[in-house]
Amino acid sequence: MVLSRYSEMGASSRLRMFQYLPYLRDDWDVHVAPFFHDGYLQALYSGRRDFLEIAAGYVRRLSAAFGLRRFDLAWVEAELFPWIPWGIEKLLAAKAVPLAADYDDAIFHRYDRHPSAATRRLLGGKIGALMQQAKTVLAGNEYIASYASAAGASRVHVVPTVIDTSRYEPRSGRTSRQLTIGWIGTPKTQHYLDLVAGALEFAHRRLHARIVVIGAAGNPLPSTPVEVRPWNEGTEAADLAALDVGIMPLAESPWELGKCGYKLIQYMACGKPVVASPVGVNRQLVEHGTTGYLASGPEEWINAFRLLHDDANRAAEMGRAGRAKVERDYSLAAAAPRVRRILGEAIS
Repeated sequence: MVLSRYSEMGASSRLRMFQYLPYLRDDWDVHVAPFFHDGYLQALYSGRRDFLEIAAGYVRRLSAAFGLRRFDLAWVEAELFPWIPWGIEKLLAAKAVPLAADYDDAIFHRYDRHPSAATRRLLGGKIGALMQQAKTVLAGNEYIASYASAAGASRVHVVPTVIDTSRYEPRSGRTSRQLTIGWIGTPKTQHYLDLVAGALEFAHRRLHARIVVIGAAGNPLPSTPVEVRPWNEGTEAADLAALDVGIMPLAESPWELGKCGYKLIQYMACGKPVVASPVGVNRQLVEHGTTGYLASGPEEWINAFRLLHDDANRAAEMGRAGRAKVERDYSLAAAAPRVRRILGEAIS
């Protein structure tokens, strides 16, 4: 059974689980039971909480837990019951069937670094305990893998978040005479754009660059003209292909160290050079000067934008190098057989 956190609308569930299902169903009978349905994410992205949908999620998950003994493996995204202590979760479901626990975020820091001391005491060790109980752990990066190993997980596999490269048409080279700098994300992550607001304002004012933001709510950069586009799975690849540069600013904190660089992989799959903060997995994804630039502060971000603006040929070379790297290391075609093998070993 696949116990995802979201439906396919949620990027983490779509990328870590749903995109592998066609490969798994060739040999196995796969049942999928998301905790949250689309309504929860739609409400969340509009700035509100749908408490009825949250309650329904717990009811759905409890129903799924009671049926786990019929299956050979439960592939769990993050945890079985959010915000429920490990002792209760273990009693309800964790011992019913072998677990494969999957992580593309440092979700353990949601609990062990929570501002409430009571929450830290009650839930701080929950994810580590689940990792220790699991037959295998699939970690999106080395930071998560290290946490799992320290928690006592018996088998830990670093499985990067990957994409289906056939969905992304590589278009290296300038899409127009005007440089287009773009970001993709959600209303929950658009606050990272504050980190580069000054550099983007410079790029627009001095380089006459066009700034495109996909998936944000409202205008996340009030001092800079921005073209805000709604996220849509059907148009996502085309919207990214229309960019010239993709960006991923991040703060440097333990939570960000758990991120898996999905948006960078998307930009690179489209043949775009990237600029990113040198935080966590970004350092592995971005080969400075080859697939893009790592930039720490305003001056480095401005300099990266200036270099990509002034040398279109070099930018195109970076885009081609990025696409080649994604095809080699971050493609679904390359990862699917390995994920199937890891899950098969957990069953056996």
